[in-house]
Amino acid sequence: MLKKASVIVAAALVIAAAAPRQMVHAETANIVDTAVAAGSFKTLAKALEAADLVTTLTGPGPFTVFAPTDEAFAKLPAGTLESLLKPENKDKLRRVLTYHVVAGKVVASDVVKLQSAKAVSGDTIAVNAQSGIVRVDGARVIKTDIQASNGVIHVIDAVILPKGL
Repeated sequence: MLKKASVIVAAALVIAAAAPRQMVHAETANIVDTAVAAGSFKTLAKALEAADLVTTLTGPGPFTVFAPTDEAFAKLPAGTLESLLKPENKDKLRRVLTYHVVAGKVVASDVVKLQSAKAVSGDTIAVNAQSGIVRVDGARVIKTDIQASNGVIHVIDAVILPKGL
């Protein structure tokens, strides 16, 4: 009986020792770090750097980011990304990227109730939820509610572009 109790106490100590580290990581990983750690947002991270938006999205927020994957960026017409990444197009790139960001933390259960959302760029993003599929400006939301210390990420399958760009 004493041996069994010792095993239970040892297991509890191991769990208790591991839990704070996991908790601290979850509380301190901001949107940019969370996206980079996911591994499928390398192009987004590169674009955020080129647009000088990393500091903004590592700030206190909260933010909701509709994050296009690397595959989503690959769907852009040939030359579009390369053009946006040029230093002389930094303002356009900033507008495109901030079009993917909404101020505040908007979780999936709230997104499905929206018809539109005001992007940080100042533009309005159309939101459509039908038959369990949510789209933002035509891009399908493929993963929701990835929590970060300063907001939430929803993964989308296309890069959305503001009108008139």
